Amino acid sequence: MHYAPSMTDTHAAFATYVATLGRGPGRSRALTREEARTAFGMVLRGEADPHQVGAFLMLLRFRGEDAEEITGMVQAARDEAGLGGGRGLDDLGIDLDWPSYGAGRTRGAPWFLLAALALARSGTSVLMHGSNDFSAGISVAEGLAALGLAPAGDKASAAAALRPGRFAYLPLHVLAPAMDRLLDMRRLFGLRSPVNTAARLLNPADAPFGVDGVFHPPYIDVHLGVAERTGRHRLLVLKGGGGEAERVPLKPATASLWDHAAGRGEIALPAVEGLRPHPPAGDTADLVSAVWRGEAAPETPVQTIRATIALALLAMRRAENPSQAMDQAATIWSQRL
Repeated sequence: MHYAPSMTDTHAAFATYVATLGRGPGRSRALTREEARTAFGMVLRGEADPHQVGAFLMLLRFRGEDAEEITGMVQAARDEAGLGGGRGLDDLGIDLDWPSYGAGRTRGAPWFLLAALALARSGTSVLMHGSNDFSAGISVAEGLAALGLAPAGDKASAAAALRPGRFAYLPLHVLAPAMDRLLDMRRLFGLRSPVNTAARLLNPADAPFGVDGVFHPPYIDVHLGVAERTGRHRLLVLKGGGGEAERVPLKPATASLWDHAAGRGEIALPAVEGLRPHPPAGDTADLVSAVWRGEAAPETPVQTIRATIALALLAMRRAENPSQAMDQAATIWSQRL
């Protein structure tokens, strides 16, 4: 079937960005921050032809994610979603930003969710946001439902939940619908796109601290680079289970940090001795509920929860070292009820 695109001046303008990315070896280049901000803003507003959008996203992926480009995309997404500058959630005094966009094929229960809820019970204000559409495990929404809780339906209900409970979960389709539609294009591509990285770095409430998980270690440098360029206060990033900010302490690991005062750094995280792998296939929503209520205490999931709480404490500078963080985490977990 012959397809003749209907070109507009806007399409012609967007074509320059696609050409910049795709001219070929020795001629193509990454977009500048402002170019990426303008181009991605056009995508989010529906001003680019769908064929152009597909080409744009896959060229960005093929070239490799660039911190300048992703910074521009994050800025455009925040602009379109009405975040920052007193327009969104930045007046709620959120302590910790917690993105959840993992798509692991071997994920089970969202133990990181119980870590975030325990932190909230201890007095830390946590805003979680994300999309689990491509994860094989139990979603955050399903985990919340098992505990008698629900995702926020809009920004106002998120604010209402945060005041008494210090925790809210904003699905991306509520927080930034245009971004969510772009994430869903993974079904057509068979591949993730840089939109996934940009979504993780939205920090919708301008929280001073953040924890973030990546599936592939090379993305860590991009996350830290965007944190630096956007003026984030402090962000901890690690290769987490299924790409989530979750620490499974079966073996030693390294967490990477961006700190506005100290720059980049690393924290060596020791393993918890004697742990055995926990098969995710046996995880259920009922098990999530039972662990939260203290009716079940499988060793590796409980240690995962504690180690993930410890990550957040290190991110927020509330512990001086991993050992102290784990001790504090054990207390926070035991006192959650």
